[in-house]
Amino acid sequence: MSRLAQHLEDLQRLEALGRLRTLRPRLGTDFASNDYLALGTASRIGEAVQAAIARGVPVGSGGSRLLRGNDSEHMLLEAEAAAFFGAEAALFFSSGYAANVAAFAALPQRGDLVVYDALIHASAHDGMRLGRAETIGVAHNNAGAFEDAVTDWRRRGGTGRAWIAVESLYSMDGDRAPLADLVGIAGRHDALLLIDEAHATGVFGKDGSGLAGDFHNADNIVTLHTCGKALGCEGALLCLPATLRDFMVNRARPFIFSTAPSPLMAAAVREALRCLVDEPGRRAALRALVAHAEGALAGCGVRPTGSQILPLIVGDDVPAMALAAALQARGFDVRGIRPPTVPAGTARLRISLTLNASHADVDALAAAIEAVQ
Repeated sequence: MSRLAQHLEDLQRLEALGRLRTLRPRLGTDFASNDYLALGTASRIGEAVQAAIARGVPVGSGGSRLLRGNDSEHMLLEAEAAAFFGAEAALFFSSGYAANVAAFAALPQRGDLVVYDALIHASAHDGMRLGRAETIGVAHNNAGAFEDAVTDWRRRGGTGRAWIAVESLYSMDGDRAPLADLVGIAGRHDALLLIDEAHATGVFGKDGSGLAGDFHNADNIVTLHTCGKALGCEGALLCLPATLRDFMVNRARPFIFSTAPSPLMAAAVREALRCLVDEPGRRAALRALVAHAEGALAGCGVRPTGSQILPLIVGDDVPAMALAAALQARGFDVRGIRPPTVPAGTARLRISLTLNASHADVDALAAAIEAVQ
């Protein structure tokens, strides 16, 4: 038997289920990326990187932040990000995945409880598996279920700290967490709130600071802001109380044992944050595109979400991927999403609205969906 037979059999099983993933180039009009504000191609960010090179900022960091990898660009970004997002401190990671794994693995302690939304990102699950706290998943966006879980845990003798973990805007459904209710629950139960703002950062809130902006400066809230979506760059910023920031530096293994992100990327993210302040027209244009799309796509079975993420639920895996392929053949980069990324029976097209597409592109996509459905 081949040494790789087990791996090959697993791939064949995925293919038979219609769940085999492959890498494909970006082709057609963008209805798939998370570059919501089209900052990924913004000239001023490229110019900021060129200026950073000119003043001697290195491409590589050369080591972990605790060795020689701690560049002044990292520190400047963290100071500016903390001010922008209304936090006491910030910590820069190479990706949102790394930041989430680090936060969930390091911050909740043995004897604590993490109550998480059933649809929270895979990186949070991976972090919880590495952590030492008890974990309980509750029904999606059911604020009462979070409170019931904490109350029941206390009744069963739980004496540690409770942590409530959600995404502010869910990446596959485009709906929002009941943040005001959850903040109230956290206050009543002396809990800490972990909010993944990945898909809200840059799009919602004052200057694009996210949906948790109304609760900035609270000492029981940790927010994650990815830089590779609406900011058009790469990396992630964990915004949190200074004590927790120092704890992460000392205890978060994904931070301690990883080579630091490129200082040039830190310079790029700094410029992206300035873009959010200087160019509010980008957010206004995206809001207008969302409103237009919700009307144009209504007849195709796309439900409105009030956000830039519009799911078209198909149900079964194979028909969902066939519909995506048919649209791709017509020049639209729309991707199918299957379990386990989404719950079984909810395979879908994830239509992502970005400023890389126009109102006319949305109308053309609607006509194409009607033609191939």
